[in-house]
Amino acid sequence: MGETDIDLARRCLGGDSSAFAGILEVYQDRVYSFALRLLRDPAAAEDAAQEAFVKAFRGLASYNPAYPFSSWLFRIAHNACMDALRAGNKTVSLDSEDFPDLPDPARGVADSVAESLDAERIETLLASLPPIYSEVLLLAYREDMGPAEIARVIGAPEGTAKARLFRARELVKAKLAAADATV
Repeated sequence: MGETDIDLARRCLGGDSSAFAGILEVYQDRVYSFALRLLRDPAAAEDAAQEAFVKAFRGLASYNPAYPFSSWLFRIAHNACMDALRAGNKTVSLDSEDFPDLPDPARGVADSVAESLDAERIETLLASLPPIYSEVLLLAYREDMGPAEIARVIGAPEGTAKARLFRARELVKAKLAAADATV
């Protein structure tokens, strides 16, 4: 069994800077994907992810092992993304070419096309939501975090995280109903 996040963090704190490579290996793609879906700009997402890892490395002593490492790291990534959104006053949009889906050769063409359309529809729905709602949905469904972890990431009370999740789901339902009504 490999080292846990906490083991890697302890090694880093003990002076073994090479242990941070293990943390990068585990989280680099996840943090970048999270940033990309919030910022909708590959360059900005790369900058935010890089900033998050630099801050995490420098602030590793502030990590409390009583909580999941992923919550701590995604909190740093959340802050980097929110800073980028504020600095750039970006509007959230989605270019479907940013998220290409390759069909699974083991599945039928119809299934692959339907899944690709569903994935595109989900990405479009996420892009249409304000960042505070798309973020909680990403954390809940892509990062498999519960309300308590989401609250730690967004820096809000657990009740706020639950309310945002509820509101995000309601917005998605409303948008899906409106889209189905026009078809």
